[in-house]
Amino acid sequence: MTIDVHGHVTPPELLKRFPMPPSLGDIDGMVERKAALGITTTVVGSPVGAGTMLPVPGIDNYAQSADSLASFHEWVAETVRERPGVLIGYVYVNPLEGGASVARAAELLGQEEFAGLIVNTSVRGEFLDDARSDEFFAMAAEAGAPVLLHPPAVPVAASSMKKVGAIEHVVRPCDITMGVAAILLAGRLQAFPGLKLVAPNAGGALALLREKLDMAQRRDQVEGPPLSAQLRQIYVDTATPSLPALRAAVEVFGPDRMLFGTDSPPLATPLDAALAAVDALGLSDEDRAKVLGGNAAELFGLGSVELRRAS
Repeated sequence: MTIDVHGHVTPPELLKRFPMPPSLGDIDGMVERKAALGITTTVVGSPVGAGTMLPVPGIDNYAQSADSLASFHEWVAETVRERPGVLIGYVYVNPLEGGASVARAAELLGQEEFAGLIVNTSVRGEFLDDARSDEFFAMAAEAGAPVLLHPPAVPVAASSMKKVGAIEHVVRPCDITMGVAAILLAGRLQAFPGLKLVAPNAGGALALLREKLDMAQRRDQVEGPPLSAQLRQIYVDTATPSLPALRAAVEVFGPDRMLFGTDSPPLATPLDAALAAVDALGLSDEDRAKVLGGNAAELFGLGSVELRRAS
């Protein structure tokens, strides 16, 4: 069983409204392509809810109405119900909004179609070390739900890079790096010990900054265990074409914290290359099985996924 923890889907009406890759609406094509390679299950959602990852003048992804988000999540739930055991959903929420938004996200997590949360590593230029995120983190810890810390459509410093390709492939991984570092330096793992955080793209550059994180912690007199040790509490996915990054992730986070992910759709990196990258890490058979599916099955509570497919 191979589980992809990082896939995206978009309702047809949003594809008509926004300039987004058509692959986001080709659900059956995604399932068929992955099944042909032995990828049995994909955890799907959107890091922008009913918004768009491509810049559109006048569109603010964080200004979505409760009704539009409710409609979006009902579509995700229906999409999952139509493909039992093959798809499972993420609940999207703005972690800095609190109040009714967090309550609605908690309610959705009670539905069997959803097994995790997807949030942005920064919101309108602010990281999640702000106290406004406390309510969200408390809910996620209490629910025991994995939180995919996905970069936003407009990451920090996006205006300085300008080009779409540079934003997508350079700035967003940096947002992951800074966003997770901000969470660690704010002591969120100590304040909410039940948190299950997933950093995509092999954790951005975090694996290369292990010692620097400790230096920042000492310089700012942040209490708690060394951040280099706290990194072992973070999960990362394999959604990067960089084999050196994946090898660094194995060393820093450990194979028990690595999850197979492709960012597909919409990322066009060949799926067989994503699988081959895991093989190239030279893991033991046991650790390889963990990365490809065992860790995700335990983290997302998908141990009975094969039984659900059979039924």
